[in-house]
Amino acid sequence: MRSETGLMGLARLMKKAFDGEDLAPLGEALIKRAESDTLDANALMDLATLLQFRNSRDVALDLQAQALATKILYHLPAAGEAKIRLLAVMAPGDIATNAPLEFLVENSDISLHMLYVGAGLPPVPPLPEHDLLFVSIGESTATNPILEELAPVLKSWPHPVLNRPANILMTSRETAPVLLSKVAGLAMPDARRIQRADLASVSDFPFIVRPVDSHGGQGLARIDNAGAIAEYLEKMPDPEFYVSPFVDYRSADGLYRKYRVALIEGRPYAVHMGISDNWMIHFANAGMTESAEKREEEARFMRDFDADFAKRHHEALQGLNEILGLDYVVLDCAETRDGKLLVFEADTGAVVHAMDPADLFPYKAPQMKKVFSAFRDMLIGAMRAGT
Repeated sequence: MRSETGLMGLARLMKKAFDGEDLAPLGEALIKRAESDTLDANALMDLATLLQFRNSRDVALDLQAQALATKILYHLPAAGEAKIRLLAVMAPGDIATNAPLEFLVENSDISLHMLYVGAGLPPVPPLPEHDLLFVSIGESTATNPILEELAPVLKSWPHPVLNRPANILMTSRETAPVLLSKVAGLAMPDARRIQRADLASVSDFPFIVRPVDSHGGQGLARIDNAGAIAEYLEKMPDPEFYVSPFVDYRSADGLYRKYRVALIEGRPYAVHMGISDNWMIHFANAGMTESAEKREEEARFMRDFDADFAKRHHEALQGLNEILGLDYVVLDCAETRDGKLLVFEADTGAVVHAMDPADLFPYKAPQMKKVFSAFRDMLIGAMRAGT
C-alpha cells in the first residue's frame, strides 16, 4: 500500500514566497516526487501553487488539472486534536478562484478538507466526516455554472452550510453595484461589461477598465482619453472588459487610502490598509515597509477601528451585509470625499493573512488573531445552531 506525503498547501507556500525564500529547491523536490510517483497528487497540487508565484499560470493550471485527474479531495490536518471538521467546496483555477481558507485555519484546531468540483472532474468520492460545509468558490464567469449547480444540492445538506452559492453570485462586479445602490452611506461604482470591439466607443473619461474575471489589479488601468484606449488594447488581448467610472478618492493630504475589511457574520474586522500617491494601491507600490509613518497610521486604523471606521460606516456595512447575506466576505474599500464608504469589490476570495514580518508590523499579528478567532467562532456558532 502506497504512503502519501501530505499537502503543504497555499498558506505555507505563499509564506515562503512572501518572505523571499528561494523556492527553486522545493520546486525541484516536488518535480522529483511527481516523476517518481505519478499518483502523487499532493506534489502536483503544491507544484501548481508554487508556479503561480513565479507567474507561470498556464503551466500551473495544467499541473493542477493533472492532480485533479488523480484525486479531487485534499486534506490539511488540524494542529493537534481536531475540534472542528470543515469541508470546503472549491473549483479548479488560480489562487483567486476560491476563498483561501487555509490562512484562516492555519495552526488551529480546525481540520480542513478541500473538495474540488466542476465539469470534467472525477466523481465525488465518499466524503469525510465533517461538521460544516463552506462554499469557497468565488464568483466568476468560469465558476458561476458550478455555483448554480451547487445551490439546489446544498439546500438539503445534512450539515450547516456557510456562504451559500446564491449569495456568492450576488458579488459579481455587475450585480453588486446594482444591489447596493440604495444602501445609505455607501458608494460602489457601476461596472459595465463590454466587448473588446466596443471599448473604443467609451468616451466618459476618465474611466477604469479591467479584463473580465481579473483580480489583484491585473490589467487594471485608468483611461483618460481615446489615445489611451488604443494603447491599452495593444497590450491586452482579452475579449471582454469591465468599465467603471473613475472615482477620485484622494484624502485632503493628496494621498489615496485603501482598506481591506473582512465581514464575519456581519461584523467588520480590519485586515490591512495601504497609503499611496497612486490611485491603484497594492502592497508593492504603497511603500508600507519603507515608511514608519504609514505603518503608524495603519496601526491606529486597526487599534481604533471599532470606535472609528466601523462606527462611522456602521449603516453602510450593515446594509451591505443584509443584502449580500454572506457569512464571510472581504471588502476592498476606501472613503469618498463626502464621507461615504466607497466599495471597490466585495469578494469571498481575497487573501486575509498574517504573513507580514513582526519586526516591521508588530500590530498586525494581534489584529489577525482577532480575525481568525472570529472565523472560528462563526464555525462553532454554526455547528451549535445546526443550520
